[in-house]
Amino acid sequence: MAEVIRMPLLSDTMTEGVIAEWHKKVGDQVKADDVIAEVETDKATMEVMGYVEGTLLYIGVEKGKAAKVNEIIAIVGKPGEDYKPFLEGNSGATAAAPAQQAAAPAPQAAPAAAPAADDAALKEALKNATVIRMPLLSDTMTEGKIVAWNKKVGDTVKSDDVLAEVETDKATMEVIGYADGTLLYVGVNEGEAAKVNGIMAIVGKAGTNVDAILAAENAAPAKAAPAEAAAPAATTGTAAAAPAATASSDGRVKASPLARKLAADKGIDINQVVGSGDNGRIVKKDVDSFVPAAAPAPAAAKTGAAPAAPAFVPAGQEGYTDTPLTQMRKVIAKRLSESKFTAPHFYLKIDVNMDKAMEARKAINEMSPVKISFNDMVIKACALALRQHPDVNSSWMGDFIRHNHHVHIGSAVAIEDGLIVPVIRFADQKSLSQIAGEAKGLYDKAKNKKLQPQDFSGNTFTVSNLGMLGIDEFTAIINPPDSAILAVGGIKETAIVEKGQVKIANIMKLTMSCDHRSVDGAVGARFLATLKTYLENPVTMLV
Repeated sequence: MAEVIRMPLLSDTMTEGVIAEWHKKVGDQVKADDVIAEVETDKATMEVMGYVEGTLLYIGVEKGKAAKVNEIIAIVGKPGEDYKPFLEGNSGATAAAPAQQAAAPAPQAAPAAAPAADDAALKEALKNATVIRMPLLSDTMTEGKIVAWNKKVGDTVKSDDVLAEVETDKATMEVIGYADGTLLYVGVNEGEAAKVNGIMAIVGKAGTNVDAILAAENAAPAKAAPAEAAAPAATTGTAAAAPAATASSDGRVKASPLARKLAADKGIDINQVVGSGDNGRIVKKDVDSFVPAAAPAPAAAKTGAAPAAPAFVPAGQEGYTDTPLTQMRKVIAKRLSESKFTAPHFYLKIDVNMDKAMEARKAINEMSPVKISFNDMVIKACALALRQHPDVNSSWMGDFIRHNHHVHIGSAVAIEDGLIVPVIRFADQKSLSQIAGEAKGLYDKAKNKKLQPQDFSGNTFTVSNLGMLGIDEFTAIINPPDSAILAVGGIKETAIVEKGQVKIANIMKLTMSCDHRSVDGAVGARFLATLKTYLENPVTMLV
C-alpha cells in the first residue's frame, strides 16, 4: 500500500513549511532513513525523512513553494500503484505540482492489474476518511507517546480541533487532525507510543469501512519486501565496497545532522564511516553499527619517532532510562513553571550572625520537650517578621493584592517523589517547642505519604532550607500563592570584621525571592532586616 508523506510539524509555532530542496525525484527508490527533502520553517531549515520504503510516486509541492502542516508533500509506494485516491480531499495538493503528477506513471510501464475487491473497498474508504498519522514533532523524534486524547471515538471533529497531546523526546505538544468528520478509530491508547508516521486515528464519515484501511496498513510491510528486492544489486555492492565515507564534489562528507552528532558524541571520525544512504550518505544506523578498524602496528621503533597514542574506543554504549512522571512531579513542574514564568522574581540576600542563636538553641534544648532545630528558629523568626511587614504576607490575585491576616508558614520537604510543602498554621502565635513538635509530625507524615490536603495548603510564606545538605546559598522559586520564599543556606565559620577587629563568626546566608508585582524591593529589604534582628538576638522572639 502506498504511504502518504505529509508536511511535518517541525517546531511548536510552525503552521507551514517551504520546500528548500528535494533530494529525490519521481521514480527514485526511497529508503526509510533517506532524507527526501529540506524544509524551511519559521525557525530553521530542517531535513525531512519519509520513514517509508518504496518508489517515489508523487511530489505535491514544488521547490520554493509552501505547504501547510499535515498537507501531502509526497507519496511513496510500489511502481505502478494507483496513488490518486490519497489526493482526493487533500486541499491544494493536486494543483500544486501537475508536472510531477503527470511524470509519475512514466517509470512504470507495466499495466496495472484489475483492482481486487479489497482495493476497491480501500479506495472507497479513503474517499470518505482521513488517516491521521504520528507527525514528526522534532528533528530527533522517532516515536511519540500519547499523553491524553481530547476526543473519543464517535465525537465530531473539526479541522482545527486538538485531537491529542503527544510527548516527544523534547516536549509535550498538541496534535491537530486538520480533518472534519467523526472520529472513527483511535490506534494508540493513552500512555502508549506510536512510531513516526504510524496511524494515530482515522476521521471521516460515519459508517466508513475503517477495517479496509487498517488491513491495507497491516499488509504494507509484507508488500514492501519485493519492492526492496527489486532495487539494483549494483547499488548495494558499491556502497559495501566503499572504504570510507563518500565526499561530495566540494570535498564535504555527506552525512545527516543526526549522524554527525552521534559520531561526535561517540568520538568517531565521520570520514571513516561507510554510508548506506542515498549516494553514500551517512545515516544514523551507519554510525551505530560502525566498528573502528584495528590500528596498524606502530612503526616508531624503526623510525625513532615518538609512538602515537592508541585510538580511543568507548568501553560501553550510550544509554538512558526513561522514568514515567508521577502525578506529584507533574504538578510540581506545572506550578513552578507557572510561578517562574509569570511572577517577576527578584532576589535579596543577607548574612546573619548565628553565634547567639547557637548558644540560645543549646540552652533551649536543655529544657524543651522536643528538640529545636535551626529551621524551627527560622520559621518562628519569619512568622514574627511577617506580622510586622504584612505586605510580604500577601498574594497576587491578578487584579488585586490579598493581604493575609493570618501567618501560615510552609516548610519545603524533599521526599522520594519530589517536593512537598507542609504548612505550620498560625506560626506567629506558637512557641518554638510547639513549632518544632508540629513540624516533626508533618515531616514524618510527608515522608510516609500520609499528608492530608489541609496539611499542605493555605501557606502565606514558604521557607526552603538546604543548609543541612551542605549548601551555602541558593535561590528558590516562589511557591504560589505566596509573594515570597526564603532560601536558607548552611551555617559556616567565616572571618568578619567587627569594631576594627577580625574575628570568626558562624554566618548563615539567606536569600529571599520576591514577586515584584506585590512586594517591592524596599519592603523585602525591611522584612529581611527585621528577620536578621530576631535571629541574631533570639531573646527578642520571646518578648
